[in-house]
Amino acid sequence: MSTQTDAARLLVRTLEAEGVEYVFGIPGEENIHFVDALNDSPIRYILVRHEQGAAFMAEIYGRLTGKAGVASATLGPGAINLQLGVADATTNSVPVVAISAQVGLDRIYKESHQIVDLVSLFRPITKWSELAPTAEALPEMVRKAFKVAQTERPGAVYLAIPEDVEDAPVDPALRPLKVDVVRPQEPSPAQIARAADVLARARRPIVLAGHGAARARASDALVHFAETLGLPVATTFNGKGVFPDDHRLALGAVGFMRHDYVNFGFDSADVLISVGYELQEFDPVKINPDADKKIIHIHHGPAEVDDHYPVEVGVQGDLSRSLRLLAESVHRRFDGAAEGQRIREMMRAELDQGRADDAFPLSPRRIVSDIREAMGRHDLVLADTGAVKMWMARMYPTYEPNTLLVSNGLSSMGFAVPGALGAKLAHPEHRVLAATGDGAFLMNSQELETAVRENIPITVLIWDDSAYGLIEWKMDLDLGRSSHVKFRNPDFVQYAESFGARGYRVESAGDLLPTLRKALSDEGVSVVTVPVDYSHNLELTRKLGELTGPF
Repeated sequence: MSTQTDAARLLVRTLEAEGVEYVFGIPGEENIHFVDALNDSPIRYILVRHEQGAAFMAEIYGRLTGKAGVASATLGPGAINLQLGVADATTNSVPVVAISAQVGLDRIYKESHQIVDLVSLFRPITKWSELAPTAEALPEMVRKAFKVAQTERPGAVYLAIPEDVEDAPVDPALRPLKVDVVRPQEPSPAQIARAADVLARARRPIVLAGHGAARARASDALVHFAETLGLPVATTFNGKGVFPDDHRLALGAVGFMRHDYVNFGFDSADVLISVGYELQEFDPVKINPDADKKIIHIHHGPAEVDDHYPVEVGVQGDLSRSLRLLAESVHRRFDGAAEGQRIREMMRAELDQGRADDAFPLSPRRIVSDIREAMGRHDLVLADTGAVKMWMARMYPTYEPNTLLVSNGLSSMGFAVPGALGAKLAHPEHRVLAATGDGAFLMNSQELETAVRENIPITVLIWDDSAYGLIEWKMDLDLGRSSHVKFRNPDFVQYAESFGARGYRVESAGDLLPTLRKALSDEGVSVVTVPVDYSHNLELTRKLGELTGPF
Protein backbone atom coordinates (compact mmCIF):
# COMPACT_ATOMS: atom_id res chain seq x y z
CA MET A 1 0.00 0.00 0.00
CA SER A 2 1.37 3.42 -0.94
CA THR A 3 2.54 5.70 1.86
CA GLN A 4 2.51 8.80 -0.35
CA THR A 5 1.28 12.03 1.18
CA ASP A 6 -0.30 15.02 -0.46
CA ALA A 7 2.73 17.25 0.17
CA ALA A 8 5.15 14.70 -1.30
CA ARG A 9 2.96 14.30 -4.39
CA LEU A 10 2.71 18.07 -4.71
CA LEU A 11 6.49 18.41 -4.55
CA VAL A 12 6.89 15.82 -7.30
CA ARG A 13 4.27 17.57 -9.45
CA THR A 14 6.15 20.87 -9.10
CA LEU A 15 9.32 19.17 -10.33
CA GLU A 16 7.43 17.63 -13.25
CA ALA A 17 6.10 21.07 -14.16
CA GLU A 18 9.71 22.32 -14.33
CA GLY A 19 10.57 19.59 -16.84
CA VAL A 20 12.78 17.63 -14.44
CA GLU A 21 13.87 14.29 -15.89
CA TYR A 22 16.21 13.01 -13.17
CA VAL A 23 16.70 13.38 -9.44
CA PHE A 24 20.11 12.27 -8.18
CA GLY A 25 20.31 11.33 -4.54
CA ILE A 26 20.20 9.06 -1.52
CA PRO A 27 16.99 8.71 0.51
CA GLY A 28 16.81 9.13 4.25
CA GLU A 29 14.23 8.56 6.94
CA GLU A 30 13.03 12.14 6.72
CA ASN A 31 12.28 12.23 2.96
CA ILE A 32 10.90 8.74 2.29
CA HIS A 33 7.50 10.11 1.22
CA PHE A 34 9.12 12.23 -1.49
CA VAL A 35 11.23 9.33 -2.77
CA ASP A 36 8.19 7.04 -2.72
CA ALA A 37 6.06 9.57 -4.63
CA LEU A 38 8.62 9.53 -7.46
CA ASN A 39 7.61 5.91 -8.17
CA ASP A 40 4.43 7.22 -9.83
CA SER A 41 6.26 9.93 -11.76
CA PRO A 42 8.09 9.93 -15.13
CA ILE A 43 11.01 11.47 -13.23
CA ARG A 44 13.77 8.89 -12.85
CA TYR A 45 15.40 8.68 -9.43
CA ILE A 46 19.11 7.85 -9.73
CA LEU A 47 20.26 6.27 -6.48
CA VAL A 48 23.91 7.24 -5.96
CA ARG A 49 26.57 6.05 -3.54
CA HIS A 50 27.53 9.42 -2.04
CA GLU A 51 25.63 12.70 -2.00
CA GLN A 52 28.69 14.51 -3.37
CA GLY A 53 28.34 12.35 -6.47
CA ALA A 54 24.67 13.32 -6.74
CA ALA A 55 25.55 17.02 -6.74
CA PHE A 56 28.23 16.57 -9.40
CA MET A 57 25.84 14.56 -11.58
CA ALA A 58 23.22 17.29 -11.25
CA GLU A 59 25.83 19.95 -12.04
CA ILE A 60 27.05 18.42 -15.27
CA TYR A 61 23.51 17.58 -16.36
CA GLY A 62 22.58 21.23 -15.74
CA ARG A 63 25.66 22.51 -17.53
CA LEU A 64 24.93 20.52 -20.68
CA THR A 65 21.17 21.04 -20.86
CA GLY A 66 20.77 24.53 -19.41
CA LYS A 67 18.00 23.08 -17.21
CA ALA A 68 18.69 22.88 -13.50
CA GLY A 69 19.92 19.48 -12.40
CA VAL A 70 18.29 18.24 -9.20
CA ALA A 71 20.17 16.66 -6.28
CA SER A 72 18.36 15.25 -3.26
CA ALA A 73 19.52 14.24 0.22
CA THR A 74 18.30 13.64 3.70
CA LEU A 75 18.97 16.10 6.51
CA GLY A 76 22.20 16.70 8.44
CA PRO A 77 25.15 14.74 7.06
CA GLY A 78 23.36 13.88 3.81
CA ALA A 79 22.69 17.53 3.04
CA ILE A 80 26.19 18.58 4.08
CA ASN A 81 27.65 16.00 1.68
CA LEU A 82 25.94 17.87 -1.18
CA GLN A 83 27.84 21.05 -0.49
CA LEU A 84 31.00 20.53 -2.54
CA GLY A 85 29.07 19.88 -5.74
CA VAL A 86 26.65 22.70 -4.94
CA ALA A 87 29.52 25.17 -4.45
CA ASP A 88 31.16 23.86 -7.61
CA ALA A 89 27.97 24.55 -9.58
CA THR A 90 27.66 28.10 -8.27
CA THR A 91 31.28 29.00 -8.98
CA ASN A 92 31.03 27.41 -12.44
CA SER A 93 27.75 29.27 -13.15
CA VAL A 94 25.68 26.10 -13.57
CA PRO A 95 21.99 25.73 -12.60
CA VAL A 96 21.39 23.19 -9.83
CA VAL A 97 18.49 22.78 -7.41
CA ALA A 98 19.54 20.98 -4.22
CA ILE A 99 16.69 19.70 -2.05
CA SER A 100 17.15 18.12 1.33
CA ALA A 101 15.07 17.06 4.27
CA GLN A 102 15.24 18.95 7.55
CA VAL A 103 14.02 18.18 11.06
CA GLY A 104 10.39 18.95 11.74
CA LEU A 105 9.16 22.42 12.64
CA ASP A 106 8.10 20.95 15.99
CA ARG A 107 11.76 20.77 17.09
CA ILE A 108 13.82 22.91 14.70
CA TYR A 109 13.87 25.77 17.22
CA LYS A 110 15.66 23.79 19.97
CA GLU A 111 18.62 21.52 20.53
CA SER A 112 17.74 18.13 19.11
CA HIS A 113 19.06 15.13 17.19
CA GLN A 114 20.65 15.94 13.80
CA ILE A 115 19.75 19.63 13.88
CA VAL A 116 22.09 21.81 11.81
CA ASP A 117 21.18 25.20 10.39
CA LEU A 118 21.35 23.99 6.80
CA VAL A 119 19.90 27.15 5.26
CA SER A 120 22.72 29.20 6.76
CA LEU A 121 25.32 26.63 5.70
CA PHE A 122 24.17 26.72 2.08
CA ARG A 123 23.60 30.47 1.82
CA PRO A 124 27.24 31.46 1.00
CA ILE A 125 27.51 28.86 -1.78
CA THR A 126 24.14 29.37 -3.48
CA LYS A 127 22.14 32.11 -5.18
CA TRP A 128 19.21 31.43 -2.83
CA SER A 129 18.80 29.24 0.24
CA GLU A 130 15.56 28.80 2.15
CA LEU A 131 13.36 26.50 4.23
CA ALA A 132 9.80 25.63 3.25
CA PRO A 133 7.66 26.65 6.24
CA THR A 134 4.45 25.01 5.01
CA ALA A 135 3.39 22.49 2.39
CA GLU A 136 1.29 25.20 0.75
CA ALA A 137 4.47 27.19 0.06
CA LEU A 138 6.01 24.45 -2.10
CA PRO A 139 4.64 25.55 -5.52
CA GLU A 140 5.92 29.10 -5.08
CA MET A 141 9.22 28.09 -3.54
CA VAL A 142 10.04 25.42 -6.13
CA ARG A 143 9.16 27.82 -8.96
CA LYS A 144 11.42 30.46 -7.42
CA ALA A 145 14.21 27.92 -6.94
CA PHE A 146 14.28 26.99 -10.63
CA LYS A 147 13.84 30.58 -11.78
CA VAL A 148 16.75 31.79 -9.65
CA ALA A 149 18.97 28.83 -10.58
CA GLN A 150 18.39 29.14 -14.32
CA THR A 151 18.36 32.94 -14.74
CA GLU A 152 21.64 34.46 -15.93
CA ARG A 153 24.04 34.27 -14.22
CA PRO A 154 22.98 30.73 -13.23
CA GLY A 155 24.06 28.87 -10.13
CA ALA A 156 22.86 26.54 -7.40
CA VAL A 157 19.96 27.07 -5.01
CA TYR A 158 19.01 25.12 -1.90
CA LEU A 159 15.62 24.24 -0.47
CA ALA A 160 15.17 22.54 2.92
CA ILE A 161 11.89 20.69 3.52
CA PRO A 162 11.10 19.81 7.15
CA GLU A 163 9.90 16.25 7.63
CA ASP A 164 6.52 17.33 8.99
CA VAL A 165 6.04 19.65 6.01
CA GLU A 166 6.76 16.79 3.61
CA ASP A 167 4.24 14.64 5.52
CA ALA A 168 1.52 17.31 5.69
CA PRO A 169 -1.89 17.23 3.95
CA VAL A 170 -2.54 19.86 1.30
CA ASP A 171 -5.61 21.09 -0.53
CA PRO A 172 -6.07 18.86 -3.62
CA ALA A 173 -6.72 22.01 -5.65
CA LEU A 174 -3.18 23.30 -5.04
CA ARG A 175 -1.18 23.09 -8.27
CA PRO A 176 2.33 23.90 -9.53
CA LEU A 177 2.82 27.42 -10.82
CA LYS A 178 3.10 28.17 -14.51
CA VAL A 179 6.72 28.18 -15.69
CA ASP A 180 7.65 31.61 -16.99
CA VAL A 181 10.52 32.04 -19.44
CA VAL A 182 12.88 34.98 -19.03
CA ARG A 183 13.72 36.42 -22.44
CA PRO A 184 17.18 37.89 -23.12
CA GLN A 185 17.26 41.65 -23.22
CA GLU A 186 18.10 43.65 -26.33
CA PRO A 187 21.54 45.30 -26.13
CA SER A 188 21.67 49.08 -25.91
CA PRO A 189 22.26 50.76 -29.31
CA ALA A 190 24.26 53.48 -27.54
CA GLN A 191 26.61 50.93 -26.00
CA ILE A 192 26.98 49.12 -29.32
CA ALA A 193 27.97 52.45 -30.90
CA ARG A 194 30.51 53.14 -28.13
CA ALA A 195 32.02 49.66 -28.52
CA ALA A 196 32.21 50.14 -32.30
CA ASP A 197 34.08 53.42 -31.78
CA VAL A 198 36.66 51.70 -29.56
CA LEU A 199 37.19 49.00 -32.20
CA ALA A 200 37.43 51.58 -35.00
CA ARG A 201 40.48 53.07 -33.25
CA ALA A 202 42.04 49.77 -32.14
CA ARG A 203 45.40 48.56 -33.40
CA ARG A 204 45.47 44.90 -32.33
CA PRO A 205 42.21 43.76 -30.74
CA ILE A 206 41.73 40.22 -29.45
CA VAL A 207 38.63 38.28 -28.38
CA LEU A 208 38.39 36.23 -25.18
CA ALA A 209 35.34 33.93 -25.07
CA GLY A 210 34.27 32.45 -21.76
CA HIS A 211 31.77 30.06 -20.27
CA GLY A 212 28.95 32.56 -20.62
CA ALA A 213 29.28 32.37 -24.40
CA ALA A 214 28.85 28.61 -24.24
CA ARG A 215 25.80 28.92 -21.95
CA ALA A 216 24.25 31.46 -24.31
CA ARG A 217 24.74 29.14 -27.30
CA ALA A 218 26.56 32.03 -28.99
CA SER A 219 29.09 29.96 -30.93
CA ASP A 220 27.70 30.69 -34.40
CA ALA A 221 27.44 34.41 -33.68
CA LEU A 222 30.99 34.44 -32.30
CA VAL A 223 32.38 32.78 -35.43
CA HIS A 224 30.48 35.25 -37.61
CA PHE A 225 31.76 38.19 -35.54
CA ALA A 226 35.39 37.03 -35.73
CA GLU A 227 35.25 36.30 -39.45
CA THR A 228 33.51 39.59 -40.28
CA LEU A 229 36.15 41.66 -38.47
CA GLY A 230 39.14 39.30 -38.86
CA LEU A 231 39.70 39.03 -35.10
CA PRO A 232 41.76 36.33 -33.35
CA VAL A 233 39.83 34.42 -30.68
CA ALA A 234 41.07 32.77 -27.50
CA THR A 235 38.86 30.97 -24.99
CA THR A 236 39.00 30.22 -21.30
CA PHE A 237 39.19 26.59 -20.17
CA ASN A 238 35.43 26.62 -19.48
CA GLY A 239 34.80 28.29 -22.82
CA LYS A 240 36.68 25.68 -24.88
CA GLY A 241 34.88 24.73 -28.05
CA VAL A 242 32.71 27.83 -28.27
CA PHE A 243 35.17 28.83 -31.00
CA PRO A 244 36.48 25.79 -32.94
CA ASP A 245 40.18 25.11 -32.49
CA ASP A 246 40.60 24.21 -36.16
CA HIS A 247 39.43 27.65 -37.29
CA ARG A 248 42.05 29.90 -38.89
CA LEU A 249 41.36 32.63 -36.30
CA ALA A 250 41.60 30.36 -33.25
CA LEU A 251 44.36 30.97 -30.70
CA GLY A 252 43.49 28.19 -28.26
CA ALA A 253 42.74 28.30 -24.54
CA VAL A 254 44.19 30.61 -21.92
CA GLY A 255 44.41 29.50 -18.30
CA PHE A 256 47.63 27.53 -17.88
CA MET A 257 49.69 28.10 -14.74
CA ARG A 258 52.50 29.77 -16.67
CA HIS A 259 52.79 32.21 -19.60
CA ASP A 260 51.69 30.07 -22.54
CA TYR A 261 51.76 30.58 -26.31
CA VAL A 262 48.28 32.10 -26.37
CA ASN A 263 49.29 34.70 -23.78
CA PHE A 264 51.53 36.38 -26.35
CA GLY A 265 48.41 37.28 -28.31
CA PHE A 266 47.21 39.22 -25.27
CA ASP A 267 50.64 40.77 -24.65
CA SER A 268 50.51 42.57 -27.99
CA ALA A 269 46.80 43.50 -27.87
CA ASP A 270 45.52 46.98 -27.07
CA VAL A 271 41.80 46.11 -26.97
CA LEU A 272 40.22 43.06 -25.35
CA ILE A 273 36.71 42.04 -26.40
CA SER A 274 35.49 39.64 -23.74
CA VAL A 275 32.43 37.61 -24.66
CA GLY A 276 30.74 35.75 -21.82
CA TYR A 277 33.94 35.88 -19.76
CA GLU A 278 33.69 35.67 -15.97
CA LEU A 279 36.62 36.56 -13.75
CA GLN A 280 36.63 33.35 -11.72
CA GLU A 281 37.51 31.47 -14.92
CA PHE A 282 40.93 33.10 -15.17
CA ASP A 283 42.63 35.92 -13.27
CA PRO A 284 42.68 38.98 -15.57
CA VAL A 285 46.05 40.09 -14.17
CA LYS A 286 47.64 37.34 -16.30
CA ILE A 287 46.36 38.84 -19.54
CA ASN A 288 46.28 42.51 -18.55
CA PRO A 289 49.15 42.89 -16.07
CA ASP A 290 49.51 46.66 -16.56
CA ALA A 291 45.74 47.29 -16.67
CA ASP A 292 46.31 49.29 -19.84
CA LYS A 293 44.09 47.46 -22.33
CA LYS A 294 40.71 48.86 -23.27
CA ILE A 295 38.07 46.26 -22.48
CA ILE A 296 34.74 45.75 -24.22
CA HIS A 297 32.68 43.53 -21.93
CA ILE A 298 29.87 41.66 -23.74
CA HIS A 299 27.66 39.61 -21.43
CA HIS A 300 24.16 39.29 -20.01
CA GLY A 301 25.17 41.31 -16.96
CA PRO A 302 27.81 43.78 -15.78
CA ALA A 303 31.39 42.76 -15.14
CA GLU A 304 32.82 42.10 -11.70
CA VAL A 305 35.12 44.87 -10.43
CA ASP A 306 38.84 44.17 -10.68
CA ASP A 307 41.92 46.43 -10.95
CA HIS A 308 43.09 44.53 -14.01
CA TYR A 309 39.69 44.45 -15.71
CA PRO A 310 38.82 48.13 -16.27
CA VAL A 311 35.79 48.05 -18.57
CA GLU A 312 35.80 50.76 -21.23
CA VAL A 313 32.40 49.75 -22.62
CA GLY A 314 29.90 47.27 -21.25
CA VAL A 315 27.34 45.75 -23.62
CA GLN A 316 24.64 43.91 -21.70
CA GLY A 317 22.01 41.72 -23.32
CA ASP A 318 21.66 38.71 -25.56
CA LEU A 319 25.19 37.70 -26.59
CA SER A 320 24.40 36.56 -30.13
CA ARG A 321 22.42 39.72 -30.86
CA SER A 322 25.16 41.90 -29.35
CA LEU A 323 27.87 40.29 -31.49
CA ARG A 324 25.88 40.58 -34.71
CA LEU A 325 25.00 44.24 -34.09
CA LEU A 326 28.59 45.10 -33.23
CA ALA A 327 29.89 43.31 -36.34
CA GLU A 328 27.51 45.41 -38.47
CA SER A 329 28.69 48.62 -36.79
CA VAL A 330 32.44 48.27 -37.34
CA HIS A 331 33.58 49.10 -40.87
CA ARG A 332 37.11 47.76 -40.92
CA ARG A 333 38.93 44.41 -40.86
CA PHE A 334 41.93 43.17 -38.90
CA ASP A 335 44.49 40.51 -39.76
CA GLY A 336 43.81 38.10 -36.92
CA ALA A 337 44.83 35.00 -38.83
CA ALA A 338 48.39 36.23 -39.28
CA GLU A 339 48.47 37.38 -35.65
CA GLY A 340 47.88 33.87 -34.34
CA GLN A 341 49.42 31.65 -36.99
CA ARG A 342 52.68 31.10 -35.11
CA ILE A 343 50.80 30.36 -31.89
CA ARG A 344 48.66 27.72 -33.62
CA GLU A 345 51.71 26.18 -35.27
CA MET A 346 53.49 25.75 -31.94
CA MET A 347 50.51 24.04 -30.32
CA ARG A 348 50.08 21.73 -33.32
CA ALA A 349 53.78 20.85 -33.08
CA GLU A 350 53.27 19.76 -29.46
CA LEU A 351 50.41 17.47 -30.45
CA ASP A 352 52.49 16.02 -33.27
CA GLN A 353 55.33 15.45 -30.83
CA GLY A 354 52.98 13.59 -28.51
CA ARG A 355 51.58 11.46 -31.32
CA ALA A 356 55.10 10.24 -32.18
CA ASP A 357 56.25 9.65 -28.58
CA ASP A 358 56.44 5.89 -27.88
CA ALA A 359 57.96 6.18 -24.40
CA PHE A 360 56.46 4.15 -21.57
CA PRO A 361 55.08 5.25 -19.12
CA LEU A 362 53.31 7.55 -21.53
CA SER A 363 53.93 11.26 -21.89
CA PRO A 364 50.91 13.47 -21.19
CA ARG A 365 51.10 14.73 -24.78
CA ARG A 366 50.73 11.18 -26.11
CA ILE A 367 47.69 10.59 -23.92
CA VAL A 368 46.04 13.84 -25.04
CA SER A 369 46.77 13.05 -28.68
CA ASP A 370 45.33 9.53 -28.45
CA ILE A 371 42.21 10.72 -26.63
CA ARG A 372 41.58 13.23 -29.42
CA GLU A 373 42.08 10.50 -32.00
CA ALA A 374 39.66 8.15 -30.24
CA MET A 375 36.88 10.68 -29.65
CA GLY A 376 34.51 12.13 -32.23
CA ARG A 377 34.01 15.87 -32.66
CA HIS A 378 30.72 15.73 -30.75
CA ASP A 379 31.81 13.32 -27.99
CA LEU A 380 32.22 14.55 -24.41
CA VAL A 381 35.33 14.48 -22.23
CA LEU A 382 35.39 15.48 -18.57
CA ALA A 383 38.92 16.34 -17.39
CA ASP A 384 39.20 16.15 -13.61
CA THR A 385 41.12 18.69 -11.59
CA GLY A 386 44.84 18.06 -11.33
CA ALA A 387 47.68 17.73 -13.81
CA VAL A 388 45.20 15.99 -16.13
CA LYS A 389 43.18 19.20 -16.37
CA MET A 390 46.25 21.30 -17.17
CA TRP A 391 47.31 19.06 -20.04
CA MET A 392 43.83 18.46 -21.42
CA ALA A 393 42.50 22.01 -21.18
CA ARG A 394 45.70 23.41 -22.66
CA MET A 395 46.20 20.95 -25.54
CA TYR A 396 43.01 19.01 -26.33
CA PRO A 397 41.47 20.47 -29.50
CA THR A 398 37.73 21.12 -29.24
CA TYR A 399 35.30 22.06 -31.96
CA GLU A 400 31.97 22.53 -30.17
CA PRO A 401 31.01 24.06 -26.81
CA ASN A 402 30.95 21.81 -23.76
CA THR A 403 32.75 18.91 -25.39
CA LEU A 404 35.60 19.27 -22.89
CA LEU A 405 34.32 19.93 -19.38
CA VAL A 406 36.50 21.09 -16.51
CA SER A 407 35.79 22.68 -13.15
CA ASN A 408 37.43 26.08 -13.42
CA GLY A 409 35.47 28.00 -10.80
CA LEU A 410 36.01 25.98 -7.64
CA SER A 411 38.31 23.47 -9.41
CA SER A 412 36.95 20.54 -7.43
CA MET A 413 38.73 17.20 -7.55
CA GLY A 414 36.57 14.12 -7.97
CA PHE A 415 33.85 15.57 -10.22
CA ALA A 416 34.67 13.72 -13.45
CA VAL A 417 33.42 10.19 -12.69
CA PRO A 418 30.02 11.18 -11.24
CA GLY A 419 29.83 14.06 -13.71
CA ALA A 420 30.21 11.59 -16.57
CA LEU A 421 26.93 9.96 -15.52
CA GLY A 422 25.17 13.32 -15.68
CA ALA A 423 26.75 13.97 -19.09
CA LYS A 424 25.63 10.64 -20.52
CA LEU A 425 22.07 11.13 -19.28
CA ALA A 426 22.04 14.62 -20.81
CA HIS A 427 23.45 13.39 -24.14
CA PRO A 428 22.93 9.61 -24.49
CA GLU A 429 23.72 9.88 -28.20
CA HIS A 430 27.37 10.86 -27.52
CA ARG A 431 30.21 8.85 -26.06
CA VAL A 432 31.42 10.10 -22.68
CA LEU A 433 34.95 9.82 -21.28
CA ALA A 434 36.04 10.79 -17.78
CA ALA A 435 39.78 11.59 -17.86
CA THR A 436 41.00 11.61 -14.29
CA GLY A 437 44.09 11.35 -12.18
CA ASP A 438 44.34 8.43 -9.78
CA GLY A 439 43.93 10.73 -6.78
CA ALA A 440 40.73 12.33 -8.08
CA PHE A 441 39.37 8.97 -9.26
CA LEU A 442 39.40 7.42 -5.81
CA MET A 443 37.51 10.38 -4.34
CA ASN A 444 34.28 9.31 -6.06
CA SER A 445 35.07 5.96 -7.69
CA GLN A 446 32.12 4.36 -5.88
CA GLU A 447 29.86 5.86 -8.54
CA LEU A 448 31.10 3.15 -10.92
CA GLU A 449 28.56 0.94 -9.15
CA THR A 450 25.84 3.51 -9.86
CA ALA A 451 26.77 3.58 -13.55
CA VAL A 452 26.72 -0.22 -13.80
CA ARG A 453 23.45 -0.64 -11.86
CA GLU A 454 21.66 2.17 -13.70
CA ASN A 455 23.06 1.04 -17.07
CA ILE A 456 24.72 4.35 -17.87
CA PRO A 457 27.62 3.51 -20.22
CA ILE A 458 30.69 5.66 -19.60
CA THR A 459 34.43 5.17 -20.00
CA VAL A 460 36.95 6.23 -17.36
CA LEU A 461 40.62 6.81 -18.23
CA ILE A 462 42.86 6.92 -15.16
CA TRP A 463 46.19 8.73 -15.51
CA ASP A 464 48.19 6.68 -13.01
CA ASP A 465 51.25 8.20 -11.34
CA SER A 466 50.57 7.20 -7.68
CA ALA A 467 50.72 10.84 -6.62
CA TYR A 468 48.86 14.12 -6.44
CA GLY A 469 50.62 15.15 -9.63
CA LEU A 470 49.59 18.81 -9.85
CA ILE A 471 50.65 19.54 -6.27
CA GLU A 472 53.96 17.78 -6.87
CA TRP A 473 54.39 19.90 -9.99
CA LYS A 474 53.71 23.12 -8.08
CA MET A 475 56.03 22.14 -5.22
CA ASP A 476 58.84 21.30 -7.61
CA LEU A 477 58.39 24.63 -9.39
CA ASP A 478 58.18 26.85 -6.35
CA LEU A 479 60.13 24.94 -3.69
CA GLY A 480 62.55 22.84 -5.70
CA ARG A 481 61.33 19.69 -3.99
CA SER A 482 58.07 17.92 -3.12
CA SER A 483 56.72 16.00 -0.16
CA HIS A 484 53.57 14.27 1.11
CA VAL A 485 52.15 13.72 -2.37
CA LYS A 486 52.88 10.01 -2.99
CA PHE A 487 50.51 7.11 -2.29
CA ARG A 488 49.73 3.55 -3.38
CA ASN A 489 46.86 2.51 -5.62
CA PRO A 490 44.75 -0.64 -5.83
CA ASP A 491 44.76 -2.82 -8.93
CA PHE A 492 42.43 -0.63 -10.96
CA VAL A 493 41.46 -3.42 -13.36
CA GLN A 494 40.34 -5.70 -10.54
CA TYR A 495 38.75 -2.75 -8.78
CA ALA A 496 36.64 -1.93 -11.85
CA GLU A 497 35.67 -5.56 -12.35
CA SER A 498 34.56 -5.84 -8.72
CA PHE A 499 31.83 -3.29 -9.54
CA GLY A 500 30.79 -5.16 -12.68
CA ALA A 501 32.64 -2.85 -15.07
CA ARG A 502 35.26 -3.86 -17.62
CA GLY A 503 38.86 -3.13 -16.74
CA TYR A 504 41.76 -2.49 -19.13
CA ARG A 505 45.45 -1.92 -18.45
CA VAL A 506 47.68 -0.10 -20.97
CA GLU A 507 51.10 -1.76 -21.09
CA SER A 508 52.79 0.12 -23.94
CA ALA A 509 52.38 3.42 -25.74
CA GLY A 510 50.93 1.62 -28.73
CA ASP A 511 48.25 0.02 -26.55
CA LEU A 512 46.46 3.19 -25.55
CA LEU A 513 44.58 4.15 -28.73
CA PRO A 514 43.22 0.65 -29.55
CA THR A 515 42.35 0.10 -25.90
CA LEU A 516 40.50 3.40 -25.73
CA ARG A 517 38.59 2.58 -28.90
CA LYS A 518 37.61 -0.82 -27.54
CA ALA A 519 36.54 0.61 -24.18
CA LEU A 520 34.51 3.39 -25.81
CA SER A 521 32.70 0.83 -27.96
CA ASP A 522 31.70 -1.26 -24.93
CA GLU A 523 27.99 -1.21 -24.21
CA GLY A 524 28.59 -0.93 -20.48
CA VAL A 525 30.99 0.79 -18.10
CA SER A 526 34.73 0.58 -18.79
CA VAL A 527 37.82 1.66 -16.88
CA VAL A 528 41.22 2.07 -18.54
CA THR A 529 44.36 2.68 -16.50
CA VAL A 530 47.43 4.17 -18.17
CA PRO A 531 50.77 4.94 -16.49
CA VAL A 532 51.79 8.55 -17.07
CA ASP A 533 55.25 10.11 -16.92
CA TYR A 534 54.83 13.51 -15.28
CA SER A 535 58.49 14.41 -15.59
CA HIS A 536 57.19 16.24 -18.66
CA ASN A 537 55.45 18.71 -16.35
CA LEU A 538 58.62 20.54 -15.36
CA GLU A 539 59.97 20.22 -18.88
CA LEU A 540 56.91 22.08 -20.16
CA THR A 541 56.97 24.90 -17.62
CA ARG A 542 60.70 25.42 -18.09
CA LYS A 543 60.24 25.55 -21.84
CA LEU A 544 57.43 28.09 -21.55
CA GLY A 545 59.48 30.14 -19.11
CA GLU A 546 62.22 30.49 -21.70
CA LEU A 547 59.90 31.69 -24.47
CA THR A 548 59.99 35.25 -25.70
CA GLY A 549 57.40 37.01 -27.78
CA PRO A 550 55.31 38.31 -29.30
CA PHE A 551 55.59 36.15 -32.38
